[in-house]
Amino acid sequence: MTASVVVLLAHPRPGSFNHALAERVRETLTGAGFPVRFHDLYAEGFDPVLTAEEAYTSGGQAEEFLAAEADPLVRRHRDELRDAGGLVAIHPNWWGKPPAILSGWLDRILVPGVAYRLDDAGGAPESLLGLRRLLVVNTSDTTEERERTLFGDPLDAIWRRCLAPYLGEPEVRRLVLRVVADAGVQERAAWLDDTETEVRRLFGGH
Repeated sequence: MTASVVVLLAHPRPGSFNHALAERVRETLTGAGFPVRFHDLYAEGFDPVLTAEEAYTSGGQAEEFLAAEADPLVRRHRDELRDAGGLVAIHPNWWGKPPAILSGWLDRILVPGVAYRLDDAGGAPESLLGLRRLLVVNTSDTTEERERTLFGDPLDAIWRRCLAPYLGEPEVRRLVLRVVADAGVQERAAWLDDTETEVRRLFGGH
């Protein structure tokens, strides 16, 4: 059986280009035979605020607290990620970070006993996930030169260096589309095709 792919969309405005990108990703994966677990975080009303009971990062006690999660939507997201073979995140670059709702998703879903096990807070995580592929699609209004020379692409560090070890070191691809605010219809159509190509490259071999 083909492993499922979790697809996350994090953009607050319905009809945004991020929504069009997410729909193309969803269609491409479904057409390739992958079960897709799609989540528009804003439309779902996902609560990104970490609770006091969830604010543990290591040890068996943390896993016990987190296993008793009361929020059914959070439990669903955690269960789907446990079963997934791939993860796709579509979001804009805001201040070098994902939108707050996606940052909160990372806080509440990638927790001990779900994403990883960490016996000692100072140690290295043991991933509990079966993720083999991670695709991040970012929109940006920062030019490539300015991103490289002034900011150093913090989003790449977040996804590739900070998160990937907790996800089981999946193969990581990242597509950055810029400058979106000034792009016309033809350029946006080409970006949609580029996104489809990237999905097929990463997931095409199952």
